Amino acid sequence: METKNAREGTTSLKWFLIRHFVLVMVFIYISEELLNIGYRLAVAPFLSETMNIRFSVTADDGSIILILLQMILLSAAALLPDRLAAWVQTSIGQNMENSLHVDITSPILEGVASQRLISMYQVGVICIFLFLLIITLLPYLLSAWWYYRVVSRKMKELLAAEKERKAAYDRQRNLMLSDIAHDIRTPLTTVCGYARALMDGMVEDEDKRKEYLQAVYAKSLRMDELMTLLFEYVRMDSDGFTLHKETADLGELLRENIALLYADFEEKGMELDIDIPEQEFPYEMDRVQIGRAIGNILTNAVRYNEKGTRIRISLQEGFQIRIADNGIPIEDELAEHIFEPFTRGDKTRSTGGGSGLGLSISAKIIQMHGGELCLERECRDGMEKAFVITLFS
Repeated sequence: METKNAREGTTSLKWFLIRHFVLVMVFIYISEELLNIGYRLAVAPFLSETMNIRFSVTADDGSIILILLQMILLSAAALLPDRLAAWVQTSIGQNMENSLHVDITSPILEGVASQRLISMYQVGVICIFLFLLIITLLPYLLSAWWYYRVVSRKMKELLAAEKERKAAYDRQRNLMLSDIAHDIRTPLTTVCGYARALMDGMVEDEDKRKEYLQAVYAKSLRMDELMTLLFEYVRMDSDGFTLHKETADLGELLRENIALLYADFEEKGMELDIDIPEQEFPYEMDRVQIGRAIGNILTNAVRYNEKGTRIRISLQEGFQIRIADNGIPIEDELAEHIFEPFTRGDKTRSTGGGSGLGLSISAKIIQMHGGELCLERECRDGMEKAFVITLFS
C-alpha cells in the first residue's frame, strides 16, 4: 500500500509540475503577443513620429546588456562636473573605442548647444528603452515568481502530508507495540498460571491435568502464530526482502491451501462450495508468499464465522480468486481499515481471536505481485462478503 501511494504521489507531483509549467508557457506567449501588438501600434509610432528619435547602435563585440550599460555610462557622464565627466568618457571610450558606437539623435536636439542638455535627453531616451526592456522581461519575471510560489506551496503541502503520515505511522507503531504486548501477555499469563498449578500439584484429577496441558499447548501455539505473523510482516517491510518468483499453477496452489484447512472447515460444520476449473492457470509468483496470502484469508473465514457458514471459493479467468461467505457481516468502521495491521473486531481480543496481521500481510503480498486485494460487501450471489484477489497478467 505504501509503495502504491508513493508511486501515485510521484505521478501526481509530476503532472502538477508539467501542468503549471504549461500554464507559464501559455502566459508568456500571450504576453509577448500583446506586447508586440502594443509596441507596433503605440510605442513605435510615439518614438519615431512624436519624438522623432533615430536610435542606432553598432557593436563588433559585446551583448545587448553590455551595450545598454555602456550607453548609460557614456551619456550620464555629461551630467558630472566637467573634469570628472571627461575622465569617465575617456576611460570608457579607450576600452570600447573599437567595439561600440552609439548614436541617439533627434530633430529636437538641432540647435541645442549645451552638451549637458543633449546628454540629459539621451539619458531620458535610454531610460525609456530600459523601461521597455523591463516591460518585455516582466512576463518572464512574473512567471518565474508565480511558478516558484506555486511549487514552494506544493512542496510545503507535501512535506506537511509526509510529516502527518510519519506521525500517523508512529501512532500506529505504538498501537501495534501495545497490541503485541497485550496479545502475548494474555496467553502467557494463562500458560504461567496453568504451569504453576501443575508444578505445585494443585491439579490431581487426570482429566483436569490433560485439560490444563491442552490449554498450555493451545496458548503456546497462539503465541507462536502471533510471533510468526509479526516476523513475516516486519520482514516484508524491510528493504532486503525479495520475492522468489517461478511459474506455477495458481489453481493447484489454491487447492493445496484449501486442503490444509479442510479439517478446520469440517470441525466447524462449514459448507464448502469450491469452483476451481481443471485447466491450468500458470502464473509467475512466489508460491510460498501467495500461499500464505490465500491461507490467511481462508483462516479468517474459519475463525471469524459461525458454525454452519457457507464458504464459496472460486478461481475465475483473469487470475481472480474469490473467497465469499454468508457469515458474520463486517461493520462499516472495520471495513475501512480491514487491511491495516492489527485491525480486527473488538470481540476477538477477549475471545482469543486473530492477531489482526493476517489480512494486512495478505494485502502486502498481493501488492508486491502487482495485484490487489479488495473486500466486497452485500454480494449479488447472496453472500454477505467476499475477499477478492486479482493478480494481473
